[in-house]
Amino acid sequence: MLAKRFRAMARVGSAAAAATLFLAAASPAVESRLRTLEVEGIGSTGEACTDFYQYADGAWLRNNPIPSDRPRWGTSDELRQRNQNDLRDILEKLASGKTAAAGSEERKLGDFYGACMDEAGIEAKGLMPVQPELARIDAISTAAALRDEIAHLHSLGVGVVFAFGSEEDRKDSSRVVAAAVQAGLGLPDRDYYMKTDAKSVELRKKYLAHVAKTLELAGSPPKKASADAKTILAFETRLAKASQNNVDLRDPDKTHHPMTLDALTKQNPDLDWVSYFRTQEVPATVSLNVWQPAFFSEADAMVKSVPLVTWRTYLRWQLLAAAAPTLTRKFVDEDFQFNRKTLAGVPDMQPRWKRCVNATDGAMGMALGRIYVRDHFPPEAKKRVDELVRNLLAALDDDIQTLSWMSPETKKAASAKVATFSTKIGYPDRWRDYSTLEMARDSYAGDVLAANRFEFRRDVSKIGKPVDRADWAMNPPEVNDQHYSARNEILFPAGILQPPFFYPDGDDAINYGAIGGVIGHEIIHSFDNSGRKFDAKGNQVDWWTEEDAKRFEEGASCIIRQFDGYFVDRDVHENGALVQGEAIADLGGLTIAYRALRKSLEGKGEPAQIDGLTADQRFFIANARLWASNHRPEFARLMAQTNEHPIGQFRAVGTVSNMPEFVRAFGCTPGSAMVRTLRCQIW
Repeated sequence: MLAKRFRAMARVGSAAAAATLFLAAASPAVESRLRTLEVEGIGSTGEACTDFYQYADGAWLRNNPIPSDRPRWGTSDELRQRNQNDLRDILEKLASGKTAAAGSEERKLGDFYGACMDEAGIEAKGLMPVQPELARIDAISTAAALRDEIAHLHSLGVGVVFAFGSEEDRKDSSRVVAAAVQAGLGLPDRDYYMKTDAKSVELRKKYLAHVAKTLELAGSPPKKASADAKTILAFETRLAKASQNNVDLRDPDKTHHPMTLDALTKQNPDLDWVSYFRTQEVPATVSLNVWQPAFFSEADAMVKSVPLVTWRTYLRWQLLAAAAPTLTRKFVDEDFQFNRKTLAGVPDMQPRWKRCVNATDGAMGMALGRIYVRDHFPPEAKKRVDELVRNLLAALDDDIQTLSWMSPETKKAASAKVATFSTKIGYPDRWRDYSTLEMARDSYAGDVLAANRFEFRRDVSKIGKPVDRADWAMNPPEVNDQHYSARNEILFPAGILQPPFFYPDGDDAINYGAIGGVIGHEIIHSFDNSGRKFDAKGNQVDWWTEEDAKRFEEGASCIIRQFDGYFVDRDVHENGALVQGEAIADLGGLTIAYRALRKSLEGKGEPAQIDGLTADQRFFIANARLWASNHRPEFARLMAQTNEHPIGQFRAVGTVSNMPEFVRAFGCTPGSAMVRTLRCQIW
């Protein structure tokens, strides 16, 4: 929903605002597939009760420096690389010949990947693939033409001014409504435009130079390109000042403003929403959610007050920025220099094949995923993970009944929510239909545009219809997972159900600590500071008593204070308010995973030690191993300022330092660094 689709498919690993795209990229070959937890070096670089991150992961960190084409390198990136190697094997075979039938998904995958790998063909075409789009922008001479062009660029996946798409009705999760969300910035976050510290000022200077250079590559004289870059920065700064901050974006109460089309049109007449809906083929009778009314009022005012020449300059830049990774080497290099090197500190660009695998997965991920799961995800793995999910849900329900701070009334509603959880594991029951998507072997940029149009139409076609609960929001090869409040749903693609997250041959202790902690994390998202505002049916409804809500907020404030105290650099610390949802999910998720492990051992006796470690110790080490990651300083700063996930180091120590079960497992004494005096606890 509302993804910057062009960036997700083509700007692989370089979209500044999407830190997750950095993590989805590839790195050095990792051929082995672990059968069990690797314990070599554990305890050699630190004491468990002093710094559990160093104790569990220090040797791994020392032996796994960051590759030159990466902003960070962690155990999850090792898995991403293994999966990417598998995808490359698939795509190389599909692109090597014409054995696949014309019009088949296999042929389309091979053609897209082959077009991406055809550097000579891309160089020969130059700027030609986007010239018709640039000409459309240059021809804008009226406000009506401007509005039409905004709608057109949205259909190509270029997120100018705002994003538009589908979402479940917050008050009736059985139906799909339209949604409009702030967008249109070239820097990672609104605050990057307004901070006055020296680093922020210097970064904006580099951004100006990047914009100017890109415009020059597209044919603008240097003097005009420099002037236009300043115009673009001023334009985007005005949008940024009207934008919601990233903490408020995480609060569903602050992003829910249902309106009718008539009401929005009266409020923002110059955006001409009636025409926009007609262009996007969205019924005028549907409801819509305007996430940030104040932002859209400002955007409406800009349509009326900002000269068309400025609008043309801004739109031209946004198109070029989005298309740059699909164009010639000069555009690709300039895009890399700012979005990867300047923002994330990455020295070297990834090899072409890595970028093309990621782009193909972005364009036709379900078709590629169907082949991937056939070869790399056996039914037995799905069955075992499903059992883990059931056990963790049971553990959470038991936990709810023991909470001293929650009233019987709220406990009853919480248990009802647990009972209605929907779980998706591995891959969808119904695969996506790509029959209307056309791909050509001779135009990479053209293929990306076609894929963007296909995805935009697929998304907006849902508006006004009942929710399709069988639809998947992730591709099967992804190393990722998801909680979806509107469906009370958790999803685990096949890509993450591999070591170090899930060990098909591993003992229960490491699987409950690793994938069990991840499953618990996603379950608890249904009860974090955001998810708790949705009921068992996925509707945004307050089902808490006033006193229970107050007690929850007190527990959440403890988490906020804890993570505010973690510094990623001397002048940048984790934003506790921003990361609280993920930190709450980490703590609650690992807590119920531990209880599920203990419940599974009832009547069986205590498991024997393995590698000199007790079951409880293996549980906590397996979870810590998920967070092992070396970061470049620039990337750590970017994550801390824009991403709702704390960096790995603080996820590893922040959670267990609140758990008495960890203290017992490693025999920590009061006063140890890993034993918090003021322990945070919610679930």
